[in-house]
Amino acid sequence: MKIDRHGKAKVLSQQEIQRLFTSGLLTAKDKTLCAVMLYTACRIKECVTLKIRDVYDSKGRVRPELIIRKSNTKGKLATRTIPVLEHR
Repeated sequence: MKIDRHGKAKVLSQQEIQRLFTSGLLTAKDKTLCAVMLYTACRIKECVTLKIRDVYDSKGRVRPELIIRKSNTKGKLATRTIPVLEHR
């Protein structure tokens, strides 16, 4: 467990993740933010600073890659792209 930024973060089990999404997170916004962070391994700042054009193209389609801008990454060294899998 991390206390004051010291120690290791706990890895959630499948049951804990399921409980988080069924009874822990109450709003669609919270569920969406947590799902994006869970599936992309991005940090909270990277997630909340995403712009619509970072996720959708000009025709309203989901981009094949999620774009996390350089200015929002931890080291501010480079823009990150994360592949988006197609929903089947």
